[in-house]
Amino acid sequence: MTTALAVTSPGHVLSPPDRHTPGAHVFRPPEEQPFEVALVQAQSLVDQYGYLVVVYPHTLPTPYLHRLHALRALLESDRIALLPSSLPPLALGVLVRQLRQLSLCEFSPGVLGCAARLLTHYVYAGAVLGSVAKLDQVPVSLTAHAKSWLPGAQFAVTTAPEPHLLRLGSKDEHPLSGPQFPTRLTVAPGGLTSDWPRGTLAAQWRVTDVQEERLPADSAVWWGTAKLTEFAAAIPDLSVLYQLVSSVRRDTCRWCGLELLGDRCAFCAAGPAEPPAAPAATPEGPLAAPSPTRPPEYGQLTVPAPPSIAPAGPAGPPYGPAHAPGGQVGTASELRPAVHQGIPRS
Repeated sequence: MTTALAVTSPGHVLSPPDRHTPGAHVFRPPEEQPFEVALVQAQSLVDQYGYLVVVYPHTLPTPYLHRLHALRALLESDRIALLPSSLPPLALGVLVRQLRQLSLCEFSPGVLGCAARLLTHYVYAGAVLGSVAKLDQVPVSLTAHAKSWLPGAQFAVTTAPEPHLLRLGSKDEHPLSGPQFPTRLTVAPGGLTSDWPRGTLAAQWRVTDVQEERLPADSAVWWGTAKLTEFAAAIPDLSVLYQLVSSVRRDTCRWCGLELLGDRCAFCAAGPAEPPAAPAATPEGPLAAPSPTRPPEYGQLTVPAPPSIAPAGPAGPPYGPAHAPGGQVGTASELRPAVHQGIPRS
């Protein structure tokens, strides 16, 4: 393990799927932890592991964000990556858990850091809310605002990968768009008791299992209400995650030299190195053969499908042909995904 992972809230460190999965360091807010202590902790993590990846929500308070940047600046280290995420708190914890699993593989720090942006596209996140009056993460119509004042009203809201809102129990209720590949559903009950995620949603999304976690402390602020039950569905199997990340083309960062996926380095935000220019013609001989160049659509390709996963549907087993009949995921060597060229800009 050459890369340490860190978060900005204890609620973003979910229970590990097995005893081999490492944890993540938790930085505390400025009002709870002296700057000198945070500086020593960051230096210790870099010295011990070599690289540090910090994943934090995009709603992080400005003083807290300034502290993270100050830590990296004072250490004068290009081995610290600060990665913002637009996912809700519980889904952010699910994403970090996936990165914790992948940190045991042989991926370089640059690839592991870029994997956070890639895997975000495969996390389905949402919540059941008792009110949407203060919800500003998803567009809310005036009608939904008015109905949220009705006694007993409940709304199912998804924010990733696409925003969607529906009122539960209404005549026009329809299934939420869900993943077309096997996932584990993580549920965190809050101030609103609802069996809808475990029952109706789990059946609609055909999840493999349901796991309960404690609601992150920042969920109420993020969703605009304490009356909620948060949920997130994501790929649970390490072999599938490994093949998904491995299937994406790797490049070398033109600034820091680390490996990267897509069009942006996780550590310095620079792009990939430019391909060598074609040699010019010489009087002594014909034009040299032009060197291969990067396709113009690089960095804007469609996100690759999870390897060896069949679309979910009413017929057929939830896992694809690369998996054993008993529903067990095949080994990494049995999965043969096509090699993709990159991941889209976010």
